[in-house]
Amino acid sequence: MSSLPTVEDLRLVAALARHGSLGAAGREMRISQPAASSRLAALERRIGERLFDRDTTGARPTPAGRALAAEAAHVLDHLEGIFDRTRAAARGEVLSAGTFPSLAAWLFPALVDLLRGATVHQVTDHGDRLVEWVGEGSLDAAFVTVANQMRLPATAVAAPVAADRLALLTPPGVRLGPGRRPFAGLDVVAHSYDASADALHRRLSALGARPKPAATGETAVRMGRLLGCPVVLPRGLALAYAAPDEQVAPAPVPGRFTLFLVTRRPVPAALAAVAGDLADRLGLERPSGGRP
Repeated sequence: MSSLPTVEDLRLVAALARHGSLGAAGREMRISQPAASSRLAALERRIGERLFDRDTTGARPTPAGRALAAEAAHVLDHLEGIFDRTRAAARGEVLSAGTFPSLAAWLFPALVDLLRGATVHQVTDHGDRLVEWVGEGSLDAAFVTVANQMRLPATAVAAPVAADRLALLTPPGVRLGPGRRPFAGLDVVAHSYDASADALHRRLSALGARPKPAATGETAVRMGRLLGCPVVLPRGLALAYAAPDEQVAPAPVPGRFTLFLVTRRPVPAALAAVAGDLADRLGLERPSGGRP
């Protein structure tokens, strides 16, 4: 028996992680519950780890099960696009690019516009996973801010393409306090591009804030409006989402970010040709610090 999982194995794990029930997962795959249970047991024997804890209330993924479910979702998503990418390849170059969710709605339109002669297959996930996929060859490029905070795969190279900094977005009617604790007694929604969120929350707390994390830039802005409180987030996102009656100013806490293009060696020619224009299209600073 092959040590590699089959597509049906991956479909079962992904379905079981979504539904939490072997019966429901089996119905999605059009197999019986006993057949689904047997396939899962065989897969667990091959891996040597228990993937789901099962009882009369359902099935819950173990840490190993959650890891495999995430891998299964990635592989299945890649497989589902194979025919589309093959057809597109017959008409021109196809590039798969990934970035983190906060930047996706902003980056991908700019990239598609710059790469007019290519089809861009778009992927969103955490930066470290995107870099890993570039290293294994299932992704052509990753636009991330964590390339200088992690060990890159031996096959990958990173180049800075844009820079950003923290800003303060203030909804109408929100007033900051005076002195060295301008956020005293205030909720402050905070969102960061990279792995510095904990440090950002500590700095905000030192200024009197009650930090509230947000998963994406858009989420942060919407939370600030709903709660009637300041928002600290990257300046590019603040400018992109700010309403006409909202103010965007430098944040009273330090924070700078570099957006890296991570690819395998050599850098795809199409990406190398447009990388220098990306900061301009996004309205960000050049990596050297000068404004576009």
